Amino acid sequence: MLTPPTPASARAAFAAWRASLTSWWDDDPHLASLLRHHGHAAAAPALQAFGAACAGPLDRMVVETNRDEHLPQLRRWDGHGNRVEAVVFHPDYHAIGRAVYRTGVMSRYAEPGRELETLGLVYLLAQDGEAGHCCPLACTAGMIKILQAANAHPEWLARLYDPDYDTHFHGSQFLTEVQGGSDVGANALVARETASGWAVHGEKWFCSVIDAHLFLVTARPDGAASGTAGLRAFVVPRALPDGTVNHFEIRRLKYKLGTRSMASAEVDFRGAVAHPVGDFRRTVEIVLNTSRLYNAICAAGFHQRAWREADGYARVRTAFGSPILAFPSIARTVARLKVEAYAARSVSFLLASQAPATGETPSPAWRMLVNLNKIWTALTCPAAMRDAIEVLGGNGAIEDFSVLPRLLRDSLVLEAWEGGHGVLCAQILRDAKKQSLHAPMFDLLATLGGDALRAPLDHARARWARLLALPDAEAAAHVRDLVEELRPLAVAATLTAEARTPGADPLLPIVTEHLLTVTRRGWDPLDDVGLAGRIATLVAPLGAR
Repeated sequence: MLTPPTPASARAAFAAWRASLTSWWDDDPHLASLLRHHGHAAAAPALQAFGAACAGPLDRMVVETNRDEHLPQLRRWDGHGNRVEAVVFHPDYHAIGRAVYRTGVMSRYAEPGRELETLGLVYLLAQDGEAGHCCPLACTAGMIKILQAANAHPEWLARLYDPDYDTHFHGSQFLTEVQGGSDVGANALVARETASGWAVHGEKWFCSVIDAHLFLVTARPDGAASGTAGLRAFVVPRALPDGTVNHFEIRRLKYKLGTRSMASAEVDFRGAVAHPVGDFRRTVEIVLNTSRLYNAICAAGFHQRAWREADGYARVRTAFGSPILAFPSIARTVARLKVEAYAARSVSFLLASQAPATGETPSPAWRMLVNLNKIWTALTCPAAMRDAIEVLGGNGAIEDFSVLPRLLRDSLVLEAWEGGHGVLCAQILRDAKKQSLHAPMFDLLATLGGDALRAPLDHARARWARLLALPDAEAAAHVRDLVEELRPLAVAATLTAEARTPGADPLLPIVTEHLLTVTRRGWDPLDDVGLAGRIATLVAPLGAR
């Protein structure tokens, strides 16, 4: 006869489970497989070490920095009445930053071809949530690329590369205004050229990383044309050479749904010194492409943590004499979470491996996929958080029981950052209709997928041809449907290509098969004779397959 569990035994099981979580690397064979596939196996030791830090002290410190009483605070004046416009963080926030930057996460941008390594580190950190630092990393990467492309301000670049958090510069991008949002052509920030240089006047509505040392802003020079044609890009340093505040005022810090330990604000510029850094369109393309890729990598990290929480809990939580993972409905949910984590990683790391070098125009296929993948990962991410919370039941709603409530809030912010789904679908449709960028994308997917995916990809290509033949308004009404339809095929193509690499993660074929099967139009689980076997394989403990 089974001994009934007691409150003490349940707590002991939970404590043992938490104590077993010592690395975000060890239970993720797909990450090691991706590094090998994309030619970065040499980076594995650095990622392995950081994975242990993220699972241990950083995870605990992120919890502290996200408590209500530890959120960032605005301090506008110092003790002598000088304007400082400072943001005060909990000490753990800076301890996290020191651990993150000393990995060389931004230093790698000083050498071409190392962005995938940087994004591998970001992926591990994101398993602790946005953590107050993932957004600053994305913004700093964008600033680095802008200055590299402009071949300007080497003194700033040196500080942006600096692995010492206490002397490092980080960047931010203030693009949107209250009257326009994604319609940046409506921006009204004014730039005026004087004998001593440029200055900007006006307000910016959504200024994340308000504590940054360098702000990228879009502004309209006096007398310039309306719309985006009249805009220019400028970098506004936080401080003037004498150390005083560069003529800006923070109205307030934003009171946000998620990403709460990262400070966002509203800002008034009152003649702030600004430095032009290049063409508006090219500059914005660089920062948006960079941020959209970072966004997807963060979503992949969220997916992995959601799977880990659900899987681990389901193995130690018992009900009616058995671990709840033994119940088919729970096993199916855990299997779905695992497959979605593989899916989010696969396309995101492909894009990281093919990211354009500084100053280069992205390939047509990359440009299409970076926008598509931002939609795909942002859509599936909140759903994965809800699935994981469902596995934990009531415990899943408790803020200090697991990371999941915070991950759910942060995942909803990922959907809005760098363009919501409608904005991105409109851009994808324009790119396909006006420049036929979808054609090279389908060519790439066909190459990756090989013979096994030729027929379904040909069918998808034909459906896109039908979409693009429609009048603009009608096509706009349907484009999201086709965007979502394409996801499993694109993921399957990237997974299939990975599986051909010697030493690849052996789970890749079953992940691909399951994803394609359950997303197939007209799929009937009652007729799927392989469903139970696939789920059993997907939820088997690591090393037991």
